[in-house]
Amino acid sequence: MQASDIMTHDVVTVSADTPLDEVVRLMLMHRISALPVAEEGAVVGIVSEGDLLRRPETGTERRPRHWLQLFGSSEADAADYVRTHGVTAGDVMTTDVVSVAETTPLETVATLLESRRIKRVPVVREGKLVGIVSRADLLRGLACKLGTPRQDSDSGIRISLLAELKAHPSWAPLPAETSVLVQDGVVHYWGYVRSAAQRKAMIVAAERIAGVRRVVDHMLQWVEPDPMYRPNWPSPGRP
Repeated sequence: MQASDIMTHDVVTVSADTPLDEVVRLMLMHRISALPVAEEGAVVGIVSEGDLLRRPETGTERRPRHWLQLFGSSEADAADYVRTHGVTAGDVMTTDVVSVAETTPLETVATLLESRRIKRVPVVREGKLVGIVSRADLLRGLACKLGTPRQDSDSGIRISLLAELKAHPSWAPLPAETSVLVQDGVVHYWGYVRSAAQRKAMIVAAERIAGVRRVVDHMLQWVEPDPMYRPNWPSPGRP
């Protein structure tokens, strides 16, 4: 799936000179936690709930300790004052906005949201805003996938499961260690596992395949042989 598959198309935006009270009104009315700031269709910033946490109107503005002011930057202090006391979207917006294209894979979008610790990312086409992807949109995409109609083919289930295991060689067992059988939508695992974590991962891998009704685990815990154990060696004689 790509960003275009789950993005919200009808994006509410404001301009840099939009009064802050109008920004707050729009966020509350549309029940959204952020608004892109756009000029001639291009995203120049974004105003989020986090940008409005520290305000003198609510008595939440950050008051620096006096001893810190001795080592502070007057330029940085001035910029911080504008962000916490500004009266337009342009005053308080975050300008370091990352965006994605419509064709960006959802894996990349999720990694971006996670690594940047943000809740949404604008989607642009040739520099113009065409949508936005939020964490909620990712959840909706997941809901659609989880609701995919189940298939009835046991052979199809087995092929999908084997492909899933093959895609994860770091924890999946070797083919010689485990057998996979599927009958009437029930997956049967036979063989050995080397850890509880591996066992759990294999069960989850089967449960997420469309059409699987149940997973039956017949696998035994692998025990590493004692390198000193030699059953065919003669027993030592008495000293």
